[in-house]
Amino acid sequence: MATKRPKKKSGSASRPAPVAMDINAVAKRAGVSIATVSRTINHVPTVDPQLAKRVWEAINELNYFPNTQARGLVSGRSRLLGLIVSEITNPFFPELIQGFEEVAVESGYEILVSSTNYDPNRMSLCIRRMLERNAEGVAIMTFGIEEPLLEQLANRNVPIVTVDVGPYRPGFSLLKVDYRHGIRQGVQHLAALGHRKIAFISGPTRLHSAQSRLSAFTSSLNECGIPSDPAWVVNGDHTLEGGIAAMEKVLAGSRVPTAVMCSNDMTAIGVLHKAFRAGLRVPAELSVIGFDDIHMARVTIPPLTSIHMSRLDLARAAVMALRAHLEGTSPEREYKIDTYLVVRETTGYPQGSMEDLPIAGIRQPGGPNAK
Repeated sequence: MATKRPKKKSGSASRPAPVAMDINAVAKRAGVSIATVSRTINHVPTVDPQLAKRVWEAINELNYFPNTQARGLVSGRSRLLGLIVSEITNPFFPELIQGFEEVAVESGYEILVSSTNYDPNRMSLCIRRMLERNAEGVAIMTFGIEEPLLEQLANRNVPIVTVDVGPYRPGFSLLKVDYRHGIRQGVQHLAALGHRKIAFISGPTRLHSAQSRLSAFTSSLNECGIPSDPAWVVNGDHTLEGGIAAMEKVLAGSRVPTAVMCSNDMTAIGVLHKAFRAGLRVPAELSVIGFDDIHMARVTIPPLTSIHMSRLDLARAAVMALRAHLEGTSPEREYKIDTYLVVRETTGYPQGSMEDLPIAGIRQPGGPNAK
């Protein structure tokens, strides 16, 4: 007798085959041609807005992820923007990268990030990466440039955005940071509190931004009639450890200042650390001002008074400039970046400055009520 074979269980054999998530499926779902889907994905401006809306809705419904490399081969464009920064351990730069990516993605671009770690040799490697990956434009946000290296990009007609300085030629735009306004506010703030002994810890002297901040500090002191003491101008390196080392030099001098202004916030945080270790109360015995106003400045103890320079403004201006070069919308030569003082809790009156002030209701010797 023949044995009966068991019936196949309904299951995988009865399941419908998964739908291939490709450009054809998107076109079918949106009710448009494959060419329309392709032009929409590649952000071709001539696509009818209603059709483009249907395409993006279909993409979302199908959870379709366009192949960016394939798009580049079809369109001849990588839609990739490069961003070169000095380092990623300083919170300033991750905040800048985040803003740059947000603005770039909103504009239909991807980003490629590279860090030099303040090493000129690494800068050369960074630029090589940008060229190998076919970046359409590059923002060099290292606050210092190497002219010969920029030629590698310029010779290939790659638009470039730099900070503070750069050659006057087609394809270049500058982000001009107004260091003087914020630093002038900082010096005036200290002067109004009564400080006359103010030190400055600079950044690396090879950086144009560090030179500009020191120059703004010196000129602001002169405006306020405060003498500049060379012994109170100490070189730093924009790191926390550099701030500690610089503050050690300041405290080792024969005269100790009542306030310290720093070229960036990481330096200022190092100063706060050294002041704490040295038993100096901030701001009762030492006032401290940073520069950048990174997010961490709000949560130091005490919260750091700092000069604000918006990372989002830098990122937005950089992407705007690169897009203007790439899309032919009359790029500007310069984009101004503002700075301003944010007062928190690391600045106060110099120690002892309140002792000579009259107290309400009490007659002071030699005062108008003296007999």
